[in-house]
Amino acid sequence: MRTVSVELGDRSYAIKIAPGLLKQLGQECARLKLGRRCAIITDSIVGKKYARPAFESLVLAGFEPLLIIIPAGEKSKRVSVVEKCFDRLAAHRLERKSFIVALGGGVVGDLAGFVAATYLRGIPFVQVPTTLLAQVDSSVGGKTGVNLQAGKNLVGAFYQPQLVLCDLDALKTLPNREYVSGLAEVIKYGVIYDAILFAQLERQLPKLLQREAATLAAVIARCCEIKANIVGQDETESDLRAILNFGHTIGHAIENSSGYGKFLHGEAIAIGQVAAAKLSQTILGLPSADAERIEQLFVAAGLPVRIKLNGKRREKLFAAMRLDKKVSGGEIKFVLAEKIGKVRFGCKVQSHHFSGMTDVLVTTRRPA
Repeated sequence: MRTVSVELGDRSYAIKIAPGLLKQLGQECARLKLGRRCAIITDSIVGKKYARPAFESLVLAGFEPLLIIIPAGEKSKRVSVVEKCFDRLAAHRLERKSFIVALGGGVVGDLAGFVAATYLRGIPFVQVPTTLLAQVDSSVGGKTGVNLQAGKNLVGAFYQPQLVLCDLDALKTLPNREYVSGLAEVIKYGVIYDAILFAQLERQLPKLLQREAATLAAVIARCCEIKANIVGQDETESDLRAILNFGHTIGHAIENSSGYGKFLHGEAIAIGQVAAAKLSQTILGLPSADAERIEQLFVAAGLPVRIKLNGKRREKLFAAMRLDKKVSGGEIKFVLAEKIGKVRFGCKVQSHHFSGMTDVLVTTRRPA
């Protein structure tokens, strides 16, 4: 088992990475000395595969779990679904020492974490991420939230889990599109923080695409180490943590403007990262060779690197960017790359800079 620690004083917690961890869920929760009543929040797809073993593991450890199943997909990340979860928790009489298990991908983790952060003004929760994207990114760091029609993750809280269990066995049955989507966040860590990791991904991508266990475990652990280090320095994104948003300003706008569900999160931020690399060339002088390596790694992974937009959809995309939660003083702030492994946050981007991204945000004369 690999263990990564997120150091946050008395709120520090462990990320455990190994196969077979779902069966140990009850034992791990018992070690945390949490209340007997608890709830598993999962979605309709993950629940069919993993709700029973999670539920049985908790029962065997002496807990009284409630199972809450939400519809699968980004559209469940909304306030109305949160309210339904609150009602179920209240009916099951969860108390301050009770806890929630977030069993699923990024949508479940974000929503269940927000439910935990706000029910009874905050009860403990445990992350059990079942997708690659959630294991390397969204389950770590305490960002929770739901979407509004105006934009992604506009309502939320910073609220840390008690524990993160990354069961590598869950990745074996992950649909290929979901798995590849998670590689977008993996590649991001190389771009923003670790040039050695980026080069490793270039060399070992075939093994990652084949889900080779040892390679996958090492890469997931390194991504978690990077995020743990960043979150340990800047928990609430007042400074350094902003670099984790590389590619996300455009990526979130793509998700919002195209209708949640058309693009998976990783697909949207893959396009966003390639676009951010193009902007980085113009604004920070990112070497063209680095920009080419970034784009080619996404292509090799099987991720999209451009989007076709007619005039109306292009304007809708930019309108969504202006509503991004990282906008400050009416200005859109970007994370841009100086070179692979080093980025700068808070970069001002003017509208004329986007003219250099026509090969990424491709304008069409008919509906895209």
